[in-house]
Amino acid sequence: MLRVVFAEDNYLVREGTVALLASVDDVDVVGTAEAYDELIAAVEAQQPDAVLTDIRMPPTGTDEGIRAAKAIRAEHPDVGVVVLSQFAEEEYAYDLLKDGAAGLGYLLKERVADVGEVVRALNEVARGGSVLDPKVVEALVAAKDRMAHSPLASLTDREREVLSHMAQGQNNAAIAKSL
Repeated sequence: MLRVVFAEDNYLVREGTVALLASVDDVDVVGTAEAYDELIAAVEAQQPDAVLTDIRMPPTGTDEGIRAAKAIRAEHPDVGVVVLSQFAEEEYAYDLLKDGAAGLGYLLKERVADVGEVVRALNEVARGGSVLDPKVVEALVAAKDRMAHSPLASLTDREREVLSHMAQGQNNAAIAKSL
């Protein structure tokens, strides 16, 4: 039996997803949460095998799911985490995976309609594997390709250093003094 905690701030999505997961014989939803702090507390209390979480939740509605995934993996390395997103956002995917992909997944919410795909992803991360939606992989590859063909890629280290100072709003005199 796969023990799962699910976090989503939208009541209808949360209850609908819990109902879908409850229809699977080998899944036991042992807790739900609608905000970052509740998710962390539910993982502490329930010790699930896997967590399914939205990226954007209270309190800020930005990257709580990513931060929660990192915190959960750091404190409970045996708990897998699948992050759900409405969009294939390469920045979020990169942030989630940059320290290692073991036990982590990133799926698009449109996959939730296929409960079998979600359960496979949860089982995979619970075993320490990783799962990435193909659209997320495409977004990461496209971002890497854009960076390789960007004029910024041809800058020297010194030019990047000067550009960094410019981005901070420093004038020529301030940049010259700091360099």
